[in-house]
Amino acid sequence: MANLDDLDRFFTQIKQEKGKLDIVFANAGIAPMTSLGNITEEAYDLLFNVNVKGLLFTVQNALQLMPDVGSIILNASIAASKGIASLSVYSATKTAVRSFARTWTVGLKDRRIRVNALSPGYIDTALWRSDSVAEIRANIMSSGTVPSGRFGTDDEVAKVAVFLASDDSSYVTGTELFVDGGVAQI
Repeated sequence: MANLDDLDRFFTQIKQEKGKLDIVFANAGIAPMTSLGNITEEAYDLLFNVNVKGLLFTVQNALQLMPDVGSIILNASIAASKGIASLSVYSATKTAVRSFARTWTVGLKDRRIRVNALSPGYIDTALWRSDSVAEIRANIMSSGTVPSGRFGTDDEVAKVAVFLASDDSSYVTGTELFVDGGVAQI
C-alpha cells in the first residue's frame, strides 16, 4: 500500500474493529525484471513506492495501535543478499527492508517490540507456475541454485512467520531468517 490515504483508512478500520495490533506482518513487493540500462524512472519510483514506502508507512501507522511488547515481521527477500542482474532495483528495495529490521529493532527496544526480517527464496506461487517464467524456473532448477532441490511452499514461509510472531521467538530480534532452501547461504 503506497497510497497513504488508503493506509489511514485501513488502520482507522482496524482501530474501530479491533482496537489494537500485537503482530504486524508487513509484506509489500513487486519485482519486475529489468536489466541495468533499461531501468526507467517510472519503474524505479514504482518499486521504491511499493516495496519501501508502502512498507515503511504500514509499520509506522501500525505502531500507533501496538501496545508495548509485540512483533513486527518484515517480508524481505534473498534478492537482498544475492546478486541477480535483472533485479537490481528490487534487490535494493529489499536491502532497505532488511535495514529497517536492524534500525527499528534499536528504535523500538524500549517498547519491547521485536522486529525481524523474513527472507523467502524461490517459493512455489502462482507467478512461478505461469508459462511466462517456465524457462526461468527450469533454469533455476537445472543449475543447482537451490540446494534443497525444490521450490519452497507458502506454508513453509507462513510457519516461519508464525514462529517470529509467537512467544517462542521472544529472544529473536533484529535478525533475518531465510526460508530459501539454502540459496542465500551458499
